[in-house]
Amino acid sequence: MILPIGDDNSDRQSTPVINYLLIALNILVFVLFQGLGANDSFTYTFATVPQEIVTGQDVVTPPQTVRDPVTGDRFTVPGLERTPISVYITLLVSMFMHGSVSHILGNMLFLWIFGDNVEDALGHTRYLIFYLVCGILASLSHVFSTYLLGQDPLIPSLGASGAISGILGAYLILFPQKRVTVFLFRFLTQVPAIVAVGLWFVFQLVSGLGMLGGQTDGVAYAAHIGGFIAGIVLIKFFAIGRSSQGPKQAWGG
Repeated sequence: MILPIGDDNSDRQSTPVINYLLIALNILVFVLFQGLGANDSFTYTFATVPQEIVTGQDVVTPPQTVRDPVTGDRFTVPGLERTPISVYITLLVSMFMHGSVSHILGNMLFLWIFGDNVEDALGHTRYLIFYLVCGILASLSHVFSTYLLGQDPLIPSLGASGAISGILGAYLILFPQKRVTVFLFRFLTQVPAIVAVGLWFVFQLVSGLGMLGGQTDGVAYAAHIGGFIAGIVLIKFFAIGRSSQGPKQAWGG
């Protein structure tokens, strides 16, 4: 178990205003529009549904009563609501939504730690575009894996995890040796980013492979993996022309 709690910002040269705005927007949507996760109507209206993305058609389903196979308890799962916009726009909207308080806290912690340095290296506008592109590609990765693995295409997905995974991929390429403060097996220590981010990605891979065996915990690991790979592949393209302006460590110097 590894949990990053901070990194070295001594070489950061700009104020990460876009990163601050992204964090604020995620919190605003979760508090005001999702009602701290209690507004199922909003969530099931604007979350990304794989079948809708593949067919281009909005899907509305009734609530269902299901039984927990472990406890035997019965509970109601909300149905999909009518989406008043193009279903493809949910690829963008859903990345600002979260399923629970712990979900948004974890995502915003990672964005707070790693996003500012990537924004400093790319510049504000490029960083925003990079973030959104990684998020959309991550959601498409989830859609693809849903059909590839024969999973239920009507289960909606949401969250900033895919976009933030792209930020982690970029951070790994730009700052492989930057020191990251982490809780590692209950000990507080500092490790290079290649260790902190690398261990995180290994966990995503292992958990994602577990889905092949039918194990699932409701986490869209394919979105995490897809976003991470997108970040690694795209970062040098987005950083063209910025090498002489950003921190020297970002380029291994």
